[in-house]
Amino acid sequence: MDAESADASTPTLRSERVRGIIGLTLVALACGLGAWVFFRGPTPFAIDVWWNQLFVAAPSPVLLSFALTMDEIGGHWVAVFVVPLGGALLLYLVGRRWGALYFLAASVGSAAVVQLLKHTFGRARPEDILVISDHGSFPSGHTANAATVAVVAVVLFPALWVRIAGVVWVLAMAFSRTYLHAHWLSDTLGGALVGAGMALILAAFFAHLRIRDDDRLAVRRASRRPDATTLGAS
Repeated sequence: MDAESADASTPTLRSERVRGIIGLTLVALACGLGAWVFFRGPTPFAIDVWWNQLFVAAPSPVLLSFALTMDEIGGHWVAVFVVPLGGALLLYLVGRRWGALYFLAASVGSAAVVQLLKHTFGRARPEDILVISDHGSFPSGHTANAATVAVVAVVLFPALWVRIAGVVWVLAMAFSRTYLHAHWLSDTLGGALVGAGMALILAAFFAHLRIRDDDRLAVRRASRRPDATTLGAS
């Protein structure tokens, strides 16, 4: 990389460092929320109880079907294997090699932190849960997965509609988890913080690979453009 391209990449590296700091802050907030949950004992927050009771009386068949579909998409073998591996393969095929590695690393890193916090805090799930789940309610792994995918998508394709779709996806997943009483509302907040935080941390970690890949793609695009002098002569 020459001096000119190095100078051009400097603001990108600075912005990636900011992303990393924000990511670390989000994960720290998730840990702090988990510690708060742990030390206050088995009694859920008042907002958790209020939100949980909204869906106890008369569940809607439509919303229940939606929530069960989100349960399958956002977890189990789909979220563990299909989404990360399929997404990484697509990114590799379109020339985003760093993006493929980044997506896999973010997915694995987010899942690892979720499991670490689940086993550390051991929060009990709501008693009226409608699906079969493992032990450890905090944080929500489904919501963490959704937040990881959303943030990775925004990092790779920073368009407004991608940002909006990402927010909608995370909120929909969080709603579905609480509708099924698989999690308390605060669990979904913790999951969103972990998923988004890990995606931002690893975006900063892979910044150099991203710049290298972007430079390679720019050179490839430039080589495919017709030469201006040749067009003028013709």
